[in-house]
Amino acid sequence: MKAILSLILALITMQALAHKPSDSYLQLDARSDSKQLSGRWDIALRDLNLLIPLDENRDAVITWGELQRMQGSLGKEILPALSLTALQDDIRYPCPLTLTRLQAIDHVDGTYAALHLQGQCSAPPQQLEVDYQLLFERDPDHHGLLRLDQDGTQLTATFSNQQRRQQFNAELTPLWPAFQGFVYQGIHHILIGYDHILFLLTLLFPAVLVWQRGGWQPAANMGSALTQTLAIVTAFTLTHSLTLGLATLGIISLPSWLVESAIAATVAIGAVANLLPRYFPKRWVMAFVFGLIHGMGFASVLADLGLTDSGIFLPLLGFNLGVELGQVAIVLVFVPLAYLMRQTHFYQRIFVPVGSLSIMLLAGVWLVERLS
Repeated sequence: MKAILSLILALITMQALAHKPSDSYLQLDARSDSKQLSGRWDIALRDLNLLIPLDENRDAVITWGELQRMQGSLGKEILPALSLTALQDDIRYPCPLTLTRLQAIDHVDGTYAALHLQGQCSAPPQQLEVDYQLLFERDPDHHGLLRLDQDGTQLTATFSNQQRRQQFNAELTPLWPAFQGFVYQGIHHILIGYDHILFLLTLLFPAVLVWQRGGWQPAANMGSALTQTLAIVTAFTLTHSLTLGLATLGIISLPSWLVESAIAATVAIGAVANLLPRYFPKRWVMAFVFGLIHGMGFASVLADLGLTDSGIFLPLLGFNLGVELGQVAIVLVFVPLAYLMRQTHFYQRIFVPVGSLSIMLLAGVWLVERLS
């Protein structure tokens, strides 16, 4: 019982927006026949505050005035984390950057500082090298997402602690590394997405059980459990993939607070369904309907990168594949263990109801915080 209470406490103290990883969004415009380049670098205020004390009065709210007063420090302390180099005939030409303008921009997970940049290369960049070093010493899980518009071609890439430097050429840059980067980003996004994971788990808790005669009974065999699991996962995958694509393309758009609040509500409803199973007999229907909402939550990563139609297919495909791989990993870990425990009193009478109650309470906390 102490272990269960500890689980409840750990769940309740999770951060409401913890599913959104630390990302920055870098947009660069360069031409191979010009020495000048420009860009915009969006960095979350909460991340900047780890490097520069932005909250002068320590009231836990970073105002526009506080951000403005730190513009000089941003130029001196943040810009060195981004280094651009023009490569031409195996010769390296530096492209020093200057901060020309500062904005506060709202993203789905909070306010970001938008650093508008100008660069002057010593020679036109036939090939551009980007060296990205932001935050890795403080947060090894941080990622930088790049959109590079070069000579009419849109290139994308992700930077991580393991891959801090990359080279780009509109004619020569291979597609596979960028695709791999977005696959990893999708895996990373769902594996730290507590709300998405808990929603999936609430649906899988009873996948190895059958509600009969007013109580849970173990599934007769693995085939029965796999049939339920496959129906749930397939329904969830189809609909969240659909809205992920539509939201990323800008075909559908809802306020971020509404999407995040709705996701929290789906987690709560999924948990309630386990406590009142007679009223929710078909979990795959719930997965199908609520998957539409979760897909819009997944789309926030790509939507914030501002991709155009011509450059969106590869990141979208890779990111969605990564989400599915992460989802499959969760299923492969949980379902066999649940199947082995399905006949025990602990799983039927303690784990499922207490776990569902804990998730319901956590989702309620998320919902209140996201609506406030």
